[in-house]
Amino acid sequence: MTPRLGLRANLAQFSLLVAVNALVGGVLGQERSVLPLLAEREFGLTGYTVLLTYVLAFGLTKAVANYFAGTLSDRHGRKPVLLAGWLAAIPVPLLLIWAPDWGWVVAANVLLGVNQGLTWSTTVIMKIDLAGPARRGLAMGLNEAAGYAAVAVTAAATGYLAARHGLRPAPFLLGAAYVAIGLGLSAFFVKETRGHAHLEAAGTGSALSDRDIFLATSLREPALSAASQAGMVNNLNDGLAMGIFPVLFTAAGLSIMDTGLLAALYPAVWGVGQLVTGPLSDRWGRKHLITAGMLTQAAALGLVAAVDGFAAWAAAMVVLGVGTAMVYPTLLAVVGDVAHPAWRARAVGAYRLWRDGGFAVGAVVSGVVADLWGLRAAVWVVAAITAASGVVVAVRMYETSPRPPQREDEVRGADEGDREARGDLGGGDEGAAQGVGGGDEEGAEGGGHR
Repeated sequence: MTPRLGLRANLAQFSLLVAVNALVGGVLGQERSVLPLLAEREFGLTGYTVLLTYVLAFGLTKAVANYFAGTLSDRHGRKPVLLAGWLAAIPVPLLLIWAPDWGWVVAANVLLGVNQGLTWSTTVIMKIDLAGPARRGLAMGLNEAAGYAAVAVTAAATGYLAARHGLRPAPFLLGAAYVAIGLGLSAFFVKETRGHAHLEAAGTGSALSDRDIFLATSLREPALSAASQAGMVNNLNDGLAMGIFPVLFTAAGLSIMDTGLLAALYPAVWGVGQLVTGPLSDRWGRKHLITAGMLTQAAALGLVAAVDGFAAWAAAMVVLGVGTAMVYPTLLAVVGDVAHPAWRARAVGAYRLWRDGGFAVGAVVSGVVADLWGLRAAVWVVAAITAASGVVVAVRMYETSPRPPQREDEVRGADEGDREARGDLGGGDEGAAQGVGGGDEEGAEGGGHR
């Protein structure tokens, strides 16, 4: 059967992938409320830098897995990479349940990073394949909403299980169930989508090497590189939330149950909010939504550092979730807008390498600052970094959405320097310039790629 682009044409498969990504998020959420408390109470870890080694291991591994998910998906197809990610998750809950020392927990998080990098990246790529250019923001909003809503629900559920039945094994049995269901759905019901990307790319050839794509996403291309640094800082925030927030809340006297609720509230607002912000970016554009979201996150982090008590921190978690929802699906939509379908999976992989490298950066920065000056100082430092990232987006990123009302005028009136910056990806390679839209009027106005 010939592939067709669009959400309506691929509704059944798209909906299945949303469900699969919810299970991916659930596997991640099993740790969120419990692991920092496990480190302190069962393994006796007191230094914040040491405690955050699991976030560091997870972030580094996930970042690398993201990159290879993109390159392998382009070469061998999406579904094999998705299945490999689920297979990597099988030992994770078992290691966390039976860990006799902290090294086992770190090893579990290496495998969790492989799982999250391969599965989440692949579901993103597959949804972009199916959706086509017109509804990319909506597609990413649904994908990320499902994943982070599941993180939130699982964080709340594991907090409840830990309060009622202890830190082990009950919370991690939920994660084991997610792995079993996700692997079964992916093996027997998910279909390959690489043909949809080939369909979108037909007649618009673009030849870029892996090196050119990585450099474009990281440094050369203004929108892609601005998105990469914003993604890294966004997940630097999330690394702080994973490792520092539960310790901060319990040190202030909150119960495990209340800490679990706060740990769930932030990703819950983040997840549900993306159902609004994803399609909103299709209408209003990407750049200003990302800038405002980063500044909103910075304000929320400042509030966390400045206040005390469950109610005040709950308000801060809501604001932090709103800011993250404005940013998260929109950054992925930017990558989908700019990258040519022929190398889009590799661009997504490179972007997600930098984005999820933020977990590792967050673990190091927040751990070192917390050990030197305290938990609240770590939150203040990350808030300042987040505000600076918003400024970078405002200065460096151009509008990439194919559908805001002003888009046609912007494309026709763009100055020559901006066009050259957007097209200069392959050291003068003509195909590279065409692939990103350096003078490709049809690609720019149609919104499939630049």
